[in-house]
Amino acid sequence: MGHLDIEKLRAAKVATEPYNYVVVPGFLSPETVRAINATYPKIDKGGSFPIESLDDSMAVREVIAELDRPEFEATIEEKFDVSLDGRPKMYSLRGWTRAKDGQIHTDSKDKIITVLLYLNDTWQQPGGRLRILRNGDDVDDFVAEVPPDNGTLLVFKRSDNSWHGHHPFEGQRRSLQMNWMTSDASKGFHAIRHKLSAVVKKVMAG
Repeated sequence: MGHLDIEKLRAAKVATEPYNYVVVPGFLSPETVRAINATYPKIDKGGSFPIESLDDSMAVREVIAELDRPEFEATIEEKFDVSLDGRPKMYSLRGWTRAKDGQIHTDSKDKIITVLLYLNDTWQQPGGRLRILRNGDDVDDFVAEVPPDNGTLLVFKRSDNSWHGHHPFEGQRRSLQMNWMTSDASKGFHAIRHKLSAVVKKVMAG
């Protein structure tokens, strides 16, 4: 039995205002979320971390393998009317949010589609809830708020107005991010930046 509820994704409606996005609560089952958290890597610093060092025994590895399957890509292509054939993918993990994180942004122009999969237990905090925003100035001017919990999936098509952000939160906040990139060069740039960031954090922690 797979981890991803592809049928639930297929049935979900893509919102078009203020930009194209879809939210799928429970895209991962409670059992899968528990398994992921039981074997999640220890990340107690902010920023994004590459997935290359993940142990094969970690349940999140199985989820990544399913995200890599043609079925998921074809579903995203259909829902967002975009061709992703041959486009490189980039993955990163987060485990800790800093007070400065969550500032309003659109994502960089070398990203085509952003996929966020939230891996926390039921989220009780007022901060850290990602908001789909109408503009780049006001985090309280939003059309949807996505709690980062219980295997919720958020997918959006990057654009010049794909504003999103959240109120500050500091503490454990687990998520898996995947992006389809415009080119291998852009993927490589982000991957190197994430690796350097992880190395610096490890050195500082030591």
